[in-house]
Amino acid sequence: MNRRRLPIGIQTFRELRGRGCYYVDKTAYIAWLADEGKHYFLSRPRRFGKSLFLDTLKELFEGNEPLFEGLAVHDGWDWSVRHPVLRLSFGGGHFRAAGDLPADVADQLEAIEADAGVAGRRGPVPARFRRLIKALHESAGQRVAVLVDEYDKPILDALDDPDVARANRDFLRSVYAVVKDSDAHVRFTFLTGVSKFSKVSLFSGLNNLTDITLDPRFSAVCGYTDADLDTVFAAELPGLDRDEIRRWYNGYNWLGEESVYNPYDILLLLRNRKFDAWWFETGTPSFLIDTLLARGVGSISLDGMVGSADLLSSFDVDHIATEALLFQTGYLTIAGVENLGGKALYRLGYPNREVRQSLNERLLRAMTPEPSQQGVREIRLYRLLRANDFTGLRTFFEAFFAGIPHDWHRKNDIARYEGYYASVFYSHFAALGLDVAVEEGSSRGRLDMAVRFNGQVYLFEFKVVELAPEGAAMAQLKAKGYADKYRGLGQPIHLIAVEFSREARNVAAFEVERV
Repeated sequence: MNRRRLPIGIQTFRELRGRGCYYVDKTAYIAWLADEGKHYFLSRPRRFGKSLFLDTLKELFEGNEPLFEGLAVHDGWDWSVRHPVLRLSFGGGHFRAAGDLPADVADQLEAIEADAGVAGRRGPVPARFRRLIKALHESAGQRVAVLVDEYDKPILDALDDPDVARANRDFLRSVYAVVKDSDAHVRFTFLTGVSKFSKVSLFSGLNNLTDITLDPRFSAVCGYTDADLDTVFAAELPGLDRDEIRRWYNGYNWLGEESVYNPYDILLLLRNRKFDAWWFETGTPSFLIDTLLARGVGSISLDGMVGSADLLSSFDVDHIATEALLFQTGYLTIAGVENLGGKALYRLGYPNREVRQSLNERLLRAMTPEPSQQGVREIRLYRLLRANDFTGLRTFFEAFFAGIPHDWHRKNDIARYEGYYASVFYSHFAALGLDVAVEEGSSRGRLDMAVRFNGQVYLFEFKVVELAPEGAAMAQLKAKGYADKYRGLGQPIHLIAVEFSREARNVAAFEVERV
């Protein structure tokens, strides 16, 4: 097997092909899209290969045949036709201040005009955009391919300043409306971004877009499948645990028959030869964490959220549903579908170990007053659990809750919610990368949390003493027979009943029984 270059950081198709890099062929999707429709939209999380896909579209419509030798699209494409390409990209811009966006788009249009030898005229950006599309068509004698990368970044950049975000949204609406108005001059349109803003707020002028985000046929249009890893990257796999790769990085799903990997994760794993949160650490989900805390969304409730297609694909400055935010940014993915009277409801879950472990680490830091001590706490918790030191485990959590200053509770909304205490437990175990499941169902009810570790099973039930009788947690663990579904494993099973006091803001009871 011949090893090739890993295309880390390469977002241009020409460079990737010219340098002999590994390439997972996505061109069959392009051929289908070009044959069957005209205006498309795709939402995927960051670093999922959207920019490379868009650049591949650019090279294809410009007719650069040598780059496509041996690829799926080559033999069926008409290479005698070359289309002008108008590409806008907002990936490298900064749009936090009023006026940043119009200036950036004007600069991009000026550069395209200069490259194409088309005379430009100053004036409102939408009008200039419209003239440029028409001029490119007339100059080349072929209709234009309009490509927009990171279409939503000018809005996302400014979410901390809603006035600027709304101004950017309204400006983009006027720009994107030009595409529909110029339909006679346009051969193909493709917009990509992280979020799906509602048609009313952003695409009211471009309401003929076909959204392929949740189209099962295009679930792998970005990302790598298991088959891609085993064939394209076969030469890189020796020495790496294939099952561990799957546990760490596979699991993203947009209703396709199989889940996919984030390409960035795989490329960094193959280069560095170790498992780490490669994708997660490239972003700073501070807005996400702040939103979850402000809304009182505890970590224990994330794995198992439910949303409709409309909810998951709706995003706007003035209303961002928690489920849509987590799904569109890639921290949750579709884990299952249930049809209720013709309406599909999607059950969400963490895609893989990387996201579950890393997101809970971040949430834990945000939920606690001393994030710098998190590493020390993780080591201690791991050792206590490995030794089945339940007295030490109770002391660990009592000390943790006791160390949270009263003022921190006042400033952090999530501490007011009942689920906060259970979420602290969950995040501690999830941040260790352990096998943690929440609200596991049985024939007689739903268990709060199950942890499988070191050849043993730990079943947790949480109660608040002000809301339930004393001993209710252990009574429920026994009465519901939650241990029954695990007996077949032949592993020790520990029932752990934890009761909290909202008044004392701490653990009120911690009872353990082995069954």
